[in-house]
Amino acid sequence: MALNEKDVARIARLARIELTPERLTRAQDELNGMLHIIERLQAVDTKGVEPLAHPLSAHEDVVLRLREDAVTETASPERRADLLANAPDAADGLFLVPKVLE
Repeated sequence: MALNEKDVARIARLARIELTPERLTRAQDELNGMLHIIERLQAVDTKGVEPLAHPLSAHEDVVLRLREDAVTETASPERRADLLANAPDAADGLFLVPKVLE
């Protein structure tokens, strides 16, 4: 699938990008190059290939570098009071923050 000048001009308008005629041609070439790469990637047969949890796991064992997700502290009223002591404003054991949405 190749983009023509009209397609690129529409994309630029939607992105609110002003392109000169020279830049429009360059953007068209670059976008078509990206689409060509995507088409080549989609053509690769990936049957039987396990998805990676992390890109580095293809080269090394990443699991060993990540810590286990485990609770390290127990909740207590004293710990909560210590944490809330650092808050600019708190009430009923909760942090109070400024209203963001009307």
